[in-house]
Amino acid sequence: MSKYKKELKTFKEFKKIYDFKQLEIIEKDNIYLCHGIVIKDENGIVGESDKWINVGYSLRGKYPKLLSNLFPYKFKFKGYTLNSIECFFQGIKFKDKKMQKKLFKYSGKEALVLQEATTYNWKKTGIVYWRGKEIKRDSKEYDDIIDELFISAIQNKFYRNVIKNCKLPIVHMIGENSKSETVFTRYEFEYMLNCLNAFLNKWIELKSII
Repeated sequence: MSKYKKELKTFKEFKKIYDFKQLEIIEKDNIYLCHGIVIKDENGIVGESDKWINVGYSLRGKYPKLLSNLFPYKFKFKGYTLNSIECFFQGIKFKDKKMQKKLFKYSGKEALVLQEATTYNWKKTGIVYWRGKEIKRDSKEYDDIIDELFISAIQNKFYRNVIKNCKLPIVHMIGENSKSETVFTRYEFEYMLNCLNAFLNKWIELKSII
């Protein structure tokens, strides 16, 4: 078994025992609080505090930009070279396999706006496409491919080390909450990155027992 496949298998097992507690964001009088600390007010969105890291490509701080799906971490995924995680999430909105493959060559920020280049509206059907194959957004098959995506992404050592080095809970305030509105919800994003953080910090221990 290859190192990648072993890591993917171990990660899936780890997810079964991982206890994720999502930090609540509370709004009062147009001020948003997370863990009792302002995360958004009239001055904008805060990227970091001593209680959490709030992911956002344009936010200030050591980690918010580096943890964004838009950041240009290049990695291999199922025979393709992706220039960011965002390339995948925008690419699956295209039915056309050739268009999808071409999209993978763009940066994350470019891929984000290039979603306008497809006439297909996945929100109406609840179906996305991978290599021309239909995949239901709300399905185990979709969840499995997302696991593979992120385990592939952490083969990039820069991305791997950034996630591993986080010492605080990771939140993503700007994320959508409904699976019918986004291909990766706020909960899914926060669960994945926090789970990867815990997994990578236990990986040496896990390798010795699996």
